[in-house]
Amino acid sequence: MDQLFPRMLRFAQFGAGRIGAIHAANLASTPDTQLLYIVDVNTDAARALAVRHGAQVAGVEAALADPRVDAVIIASSTDTHADLAIAAARAGKAIFCEKPIDLSLKRVDACLAAVKKAKVPMFVGFNRRFDPSFAALHARIARGDIGAVEQVIISSRDPGLPPISYLKVSGGQFRDMTIHDFDMARWLLGEEPVELFAYGSCLVDPAVAKVGDTDSAMVVMKTASGKLCHINNSRRASYGYDQRLEVHGSKGRLTAGNRTATTVELADASAVSGDKPLFFFLERYADAYRAELAAFVQAVSNRQPLPVTAHDGRQAIVLAEAAVKSLQTGRPVKI
Repeated sequence: MDQLFPRMLRFAQFGAGRIGAIHAANLASTPDTQLLYIVDVNTDAARALAVRHGAQVAGVEAALADPRVDAVIIASSTDTHADLAIAAARAGKAIFCEKPIDLSLKRVDACLAAVKKAKVPMFVGFNRRFDPSFAALHARIARGDIGAVEQVIISSRDPGLPPISYLKVSGGQFRDMTIHDFDMARWLLGEEPVELFAYGSCLVDPAVAKVGDTDSAMVVMKTASGKLCHINNSRRASYGYDQRLEVHGSKGRLTAGNRTATTVELADASAVSGDKPLFFFLERYADAYRAELAAFVQAVSNRQPLPVTAHDGRQAIVLAEAAVKSLQTGRPVKI
């Protein structure tokens, strides 16, 4: 992309659902941005979100044809991500795409080829990198606080099982849920995993097995230099949304724990107790969603390198597909 972007970055957004509403609200509060269009097959949802933020409802072609649109946010259903990104790239728009780019690595590669040919920036929404605590932990690794990284442990557990109808089209636990943790693992390890072994079970609801999915998983990965990572996932945590990191190094250990509504703690004769973790991702990662959008706007406006790229999106899918293969074969998979 040869032109310099104007100071005011103008957007078209695809998707008016739950995550679309989050991005639109964050865009409205981000300086030097304007939301011009909302595009969604659900016209009522699109209209309601557009009215809320002073935008217009439009179709895909009309939104991309408007020369005022500098960038797009793709927050629609997963099966539309790659096609919309390709169309946006051909229209010369900068791209912010929710994860995953697609459930198929072949489709991801076709999308990345179109983006490369168009020479447009493409950001993938791995918001957890922008969580204040996780970002601070990563910065301290880079500063050398714990020496050389040796082990990464990622715990990620949802408060409850999503609808079975969603699981049928989600691509499976590794592509839908663990994909965030695959990205975090690469980010924290500082190296690409070269070998992976995955376990998966149905411990929450037998109905999950009937749609060919798992609800409980553990993945172990190793890099070429021998660094190790363990990821544990569950679709059920009775106490809230469980999101924790531990990184062990040659000189020490860094941890980042759950966020709670307050830090108030009660200590009495029976126990010491405090608040449970925040309930779900919308609350837990509210700051991260704001920060990732601000980072995208800053990078595109100033022609700076993107902090998360389409390549990062691809590599997470590579690991997800390896996990699926390991689960199916019962063997480690070389990456």
